[in-house]
Amino acid sequence: MLSKTAIQFIKSLQDKKQRQKYDQFVVEGEKSIAELLKSSYKIVKLVAINSWVAENQLFIKGLECIEVTEEELKKISFHQAPQRVLAVVKIPQFNQHLSADEYTLALDEIQDPGNLGTIIRIADWYGIKKLICSKGCTDVYNPKCISATMGSFLRVEVVYADIIQLAEQYQLPLIVTSFDGENVHTFQTMQKGMIVIGNEGHGVSKEIMQRATYKLTIPKIGGAESLNAAVSTAIVLDNLVR
Repeated sequence: MLSKTAIQFIKSLQDKKQRQKYDQFVVEGEKSIAELLKSSYKIVKLVAINSWVAENQLFIKGLECIEVTEEELKKISFHQAPQRVLAVVKIPQFNQHLSADEYTLALDEIQDPGNLGTIIRIADWYGIKKLICSKGCTDVYNPKCISATMGSFLRVEVVYADIIQLAEQYQLPLIVTSFDGENVHTFQTMQKGMIVIGNEGHGVSKEIMQRATYKLTIPKIGGAESLNAAVSTAIVLDNLVR
């Protein structure tokens, strides 16, 4: 059974300030937690209903696991339809080291946590191991973002840093998405570089655009005004990484 204090604490982790204060975040969903249990992430505690605990005894040995009812789980879940288990996890610390021989994905001022989570999942699909977020991006440990990654947050390291400084430090060309850029379908691909995806409404900042080594555009055939940031990421990565 969960105490009132434990319920309040877990619910408080929906707030970024509380996540930063305690260096902890919440993971929900059986698929994500199954992968989490195999990872190097430190699990602070599990909260699960009896049936899940019974099925996963071998995997949770040595971990604090609080058994609750479905109603109790609903009280702390950030989902409208919670699954059978929730985990409180320690926020990992990743370094800013980049490989000079492969693509790095960078996001400039991405605001929507669902977009960020989907982009992390896309990056994982295309084998991108490191994702750089500008300091104005939404928090990767937002519950909506973690949920949208479908477990891919465990394989893609997300670091908040200055995009231009890192690109210059590692001498990586900046490959920026822009309406006036070269057709991404005909661009002569390279084996390295920092691919920058801009803000949902305003695109890439002027500072980054001015430093761009290459500008790429996704040619428009129909009448849509713009593309979702995650969709743009998938199209660009598909054309460059393959």
